[in-house]
Amino acid sequence: VAQNATGILAGKDHCVCEVLLPDSSFPAKRVGALEDETIRLSNRVEDEMQKLEEQDIILDTYSEKIINLTRRVEYLEKLHPESLVEISFEVLKREIRELEMYISAMRVKPNGNSVQVETLYNENLKAKPSLMVPLGSCQHQGLAHISKPNLMQLNWKGNAYKSGAWGKDAAWNTTKKSLYWVAPLNTDGRVLESIRIYPSMSDLQMYKNPIDLPLSRLIKNKLNNTFAGQGAGVVVHNNNLYYNCFNSHDMCRASLTSGVYQKKPLLNALFNNRFSYAGTMFQDMDFSSDEKGLWVIFTTEKSAGKIVVGKVNVATFTVDNIWITTQNKSDASNAFMICGVLYVTRSLGPKMEEVFYMFDTKTGKEGHLSIMMEKMAEKVHSLSYNSNDRKLYMFSEGYLLHYDIALKP
Repeated sequence: VAQNATGILAGKDHCVCEVLLPDSSFPAKRVGALEDETIRLSNRVEDEMQKLEEQDIILDTYSEKIINLTRRVEYLEKLHPESLVEISFEVLKREIRELEMYISAMRVKPNGNSVQVETLYNENLKAKPSLMVPLGSCQHQGLAHISKPNLMQLNWKGNAYKSGAWGKDAAWNTTKKSLYWVAPLNTDGRVLESIRIYPSMSDLQMYKNPIDLPLSRLIKNKLNNTFAGQGAGVVVHNNNLYYNCFNSHDMCRASLTSGVYQKKPLLNALFNNRFSYAGTMFQDMDFSSDEKGLWVIFTTEKSAGKIVVGKVNVATFTVDNIWITTQNKSDASNAFMICGVLYVTRSLGPKMEEVFYMFDTKTGKEGHLSIMMEKMAEKVHSLSYNSNDRKLYMFSEGYLLHYDIALKP
C-alpha cells in the first residue's frame, strides 16, 4: 500500500525515508525471539543427545555386569554349591542393589532406549530373587521363574530309550551332592532294570567312571523282576534310590552303596498305568525330594484320580501323612515339590510347558498360577527338583536337560 512520507535529503542525490511497519505486517521482534529460542532448544537437544550417548555407555557397562554376575552365580552353583550361603552373596547383593537403583532412575526418564532399559530391568529382577533366598531356605513366597532349558546330553543307552529319569542326590545338604545318576527305562517305556551312577558332573558329561546298579537279576536266562522298577517317577535321596516296584503298589528302595533292597506297600495306591501323567506311561507313583524331605505323588480309588501327596518317613519307610488335592493327575504332564509345596505342570504344545497348579501341604491351600517353561521336545517323561542347586532335572525323549529356578523373596 503506497503512503505519503516525508524524506530527508542525504547527499546530493539521495533521499532517505523512514517507514514504520506495524507488528501485524512483519513480527520482527517475535522472529528475533524465536531465533533465540531456536538456538536455546538446539543447545538443549545437543545436551540431551550427549546424555543419551553417556547412558548408552552406562547401559552397556551394566549389561556386562549383569552377564558377569550371572556367570559368577552359575560358577558357584556348578562347582561349589556348598559355598552358596549368605556370606557368599554379600558382594553380589551389593552390586545388584546398585544396578537396581540406577535402572529404577532410568525407567522414569524418556530416553529412546526403553527396550534396552526394560530388558536390563527384567534381568536384574531375575538375578535378585535368585540371591535373596539362600539355598535350603523356605522363607520365600514360592516359585517365581524358570530359566531356559540347558541340554546336557543323550542318555547313555541311546535315543531308542525315550523315557526315564536323571539327576543328582536330592536330599538337602547331603554329603553326596556331586553324585549323578541316570535311569533310562526299557524301550517299552515301563520297566526299570538298572541305573548308572557317575561320581561327578564331568564324569557324566564324558561318560566316564560309570557304576551300574542292577535292579533285577538274570536267573537261568529269565528275568527276575523282584526288585525291578516301573515308570520314571524315580529319585535318589540320601544315597538311596526310590521307585515304584514292578507290577505292584509297593515302594522300592535300593542303597547305592550296599545294594540292600527294600519294599513296602503304599496302601490304596493305584498302579499299572491306572493314573499316570499325560504323555508318559506307568508313572502312577512319582517320588520327589525337597528341603522338607522325601515325598511321593500318587492316586487312590478314594481320590478318583485326583493327585495325592504323601510324606515319606525315610526311617520307617512308610507314608505318615497324605493330602488329597483337587487336581486330576491324568490332566497333568508332571509335578515336583519345593519346600512342601506341590507344583503341577501341563503341556501347552511341543515347545512350551506351564506350571499351572500348586498345593501347599503346610496350609492345605491350593491355587492356580502361570509360569512358562520352554521345552526341547514335546513329552516330559520325568521332572524333579534338587534343593542343593535349585535346579529342575528333566528327562525328555531320551535327553537330559536341567533348568535354573528363581524363588520370590
